[in-house]
Amino acid sequence: MMRTDTGRKPRSGLKRTIALASATFLLSGAASAQTVVVEGNRRVETETIRSYVTGRGGNVEAARQDLVATGLFSSVSVSRRGGAVVVRVSENNVINRVAFEGNKRLKGEQLRPELQTQAGGSYNPATADADRQRILEIYRRSGRGLASVTPRVVDLPNGRVDVVFGVDEGDKTGVKEIRFEGNQAFSNSRLRGIMTTTEGNLLSFLKTTDIYDPDRLAADQELVRRYYLKNGYADFRVVSNDVRFDEQRGGYVIVITVDEGPQYRVGGVRVDSRIPDIETARLQRQVQTSTGSVYSAEAVEKTLTGITVEAGRRGYAFAQVRPQGNKDTANRRIDLVYVVEEGPRVYIERINVRGNTRTKDYVIRREFEVGEGDAYNRVLVDRAERRLNSLGYFKKVRVTNEPGSTPDRVVVNVDLEDQATGQFSVSGGYSTSDGFIGEVALSESNFLGNGQYVRVAGSVGQFAQGVDFSFTEPYFLGQRFSAGFDLFAKESDNTRYARYENRVTGGTLRFGFPLTDELSLGVRYSLYESDLKVPNTSKNPFNDCSIPIAGVTDVLNGQIAGTPAAGFGCQLNGEASVAVKESRGSTITSLGGYTLAYNTLENPRDPRNGFLGEVRQDIAGIGGDSQFVRTSGDARYFYEIYEDIVGTARLQGGHILGFGDRSLRIVDHYFLGPSLVRGFAPSGIGPRDISVPDTRTSAVGGTTYAGASLEVQFPIPLAPRELGIKGAVFADAGTLFGFDAGQKIGRSGKSDVRFFDVNRDGKVNAVNGVEAGCNVGSGLVVAQTECATIADDDLIRSAVGASLLWQSPLGPIRFDYAFPLSVAKNPLNGAKLDRTQAFRFSGGSRF
Repeated sequence: MMRTDTGRKPRSGLKRTIALASATFLLSGAASAQTVVVEGNRRVETETIRSYVTGRGGNVEAARQDLVATGLFSSVSVSRRGGAVVVRVSENNVINRVAFEGNKRLKGEQLRPELQTQAGGSYNPATADADRQRILEIYRRSGRGLASVTPRVVDLPNGRVDVVFGVDEGDKTGVKEIRFEGNQAFSNSRLRGIMTTTEGNLLSFLKTTDIYDPDRLAADQELVRRYYLKNGYADFRVVSNDVRFDEQRGGYVIVITVDEGPQYRVGGVRVDSRIPDIETARLQRQVQTSTGSVYSAEAVEKTLTGITVEAGRRGYAFAQVRPQGNKDTANRRIDLVYVVEEGPRVYIERINVRGNTRTKDYVIRREFEVGEGDAYNRVLVDRAERRLNSLGYFKKVRVTNEPGSTPDRVVVNVDLEDQATGQFSVSGGYSTSDGFIGEVALSESNFLGNGQYVRVAGSVGQFAQGVDFSFTEPYFLGQRFSAGFDLFAKESDNTRYARYENRVTGGTLRFGFPLTDELSLGVRYSLYESDLKVPNTSKNPFNDCSIPIAGVTDVLNGQIAGTPAAGFGCQLNGEASVAVKESRGSTITSLGGYTLAYNTLENPRDPRNGFLGEVRQDIAGIGGDSQFVRTSGDARYFYEIYEDIVGTARLQGGHILGFGDRSLRIVDHYFLGPSLVRGFAPSGIGPRDISVPDTRTSAVGGTTYAGASLEVQFPIPLAPRELGIKGAVFADAGTLFGFDAGQKIGRSGKSDVRFFDVNRDGKVNAVNGVEAGCNVGSGLVVAQTECATIADDDLIRSAVGASLLWQSPLGPIRFDYAFPLSVAKNPLNGAKLDRTQAFRFSGGSRF
């Protein structure tokens, strides 16, 4: 019996289990099939709400939570009523509009796109509160850390509401202090100068760089790190970055703690080529690190790129270059070995460009020297990332890799964030050479997202005015060289120096070719018309010796009175030199030229070390009226003598040579002054017509110039570095000579006096300093002879002086005070011939 009972129990239990499962199944099916009643909904469809309940198989609590999560309802309740499930909802109101009150610094058009609360959507208090936090973050990034935001709802008929964000912007909360700790090699001021984030000062209302931005601060720390690595501190690291808001000071205090480590120099340097077909000697030429020099991570990067490119040219696209550094901490030296070997055969499957909402894909892809399907090379990818960062089109650039579809494939991801690249500027200033001047300019460095540069500008000044338009395509025909053109029109008043006005209208077509990272070649073609006029009005009677002006020009016995002996004379009211008069009229110049430039400056805006040099040459005569060859050169060398004390040496020179049957015009000559030797006025140096009574305004220019300058810049003691004020002392020397406009018909003694015959009649007889055929003598009263007496002295002028430089938020401003040491004199009477100008000021603004 026991066996029988025991055998039946399992069958009885199985029956009970099956029955329970069946009941559960039928119950759940009944629940899911039962009636669902929806109440309280006005806009949301009943079937939509019902689907949340049936989709949960009768689990009413799960259905309620799902409905709440939609954000469409302010309250949801789910209950059972007899055999039905009742869902009662209270819908959120529809947002009629989103408005802002109290905001002045940031307009509603700037804030509204950042919010999730939008017109036409359902109002959700949680979403509105999250938007409040977003607005606060936007204000914090714009330097208003004390701002407060309060959202409120304005009820409207038919279930609509207005959402209004009340804003109290508060005072500007910028960066009050940036302090470094642990730094010994470089001072706080030097490290702050590397950063783009600045401390607030009296001029904070004109700048935004003193606003705390965590992204910008992170980028600044990377700049500091790279600066240390460039200067030999291979062990440098940022230990901590402490940012706190100081309520008493009303701004942020940033403390960056660093560990510099020792400075290393380069020990041994060699290239280990493990690719048999590539000679080590050929790769050695690409090495930019030398034994004994300060270790520089930047030089190592350039070496890696150079060797990689060279190996690629030799047919080894998969070559890998790895730097191996053996640190000798005791002797502070790093032995470098560049190992070149065949890398794994990995190809680029795809390059994904993400995040660019404005810049077009091809503008980004062209910065890569490798493309989809090419051999993957990390050095070239890193180089592309640096190029993208230097474009200035993006707030941030990040290039990463991920595995491709097969082991020999890799996907390159380029993540970017576009930033504003357009600029509207209003500039104004004053200089002792150009007077007051104002300029309005509109520029765009990423035109329509194509990476093109466009600029249009107009200037109106006291002595000059003009307009210009420029366009540059940095990748012409898909190649790494630039092409562009310029259109310009300018009128200049030179009556203060040479009694003429000149209008130049034309254009230039140009191309640029980067030969290396430091060397570039530019070629150009220019076509322009210059129209030289000599004013002859009652205010400026500079030609009344030829064309009398009623009420201004003295006439004696029917003749224009021009001799001082008569007691009057047209020359005494400012007559222009006949050398200038001979050049009147329009001239079309057609010329081609090139510029070869070499640049190793570490910082183009504020150079401390490096060399900048260029050679320019233009040849006129490709049609047009002018025929000349003009060659010039300018070289500058910067060297940091001590921290923040920078020495500069400069050499410059130029020569213009006319050829063919056309002589040079006055406007073809060089007119120089403070740009060559400070302490002299504009057009204050060089050949002059000494037959004109007022030799101060008789500059006729020269064909050859040369100059040298030495300058030392230093910080002003006790002046905060953030103000950008520096002092300088300088010594200049230079000369301008070689008048060559027209026919030279005589020379007199050691004084180097030349005669110029405007009639070019070939007469060469000089008598007592006056050419025999110049309409003088024989009792004839003449207003002005037809010959100009040109004093052309190649004396080297020199000056010393001091300067005050200010990199102000209004733009660079410079004050120079110079003491001329040597000046040219009039060979006829010994009077000072050059025009000097001890004080010089120049400046401008941009806002």
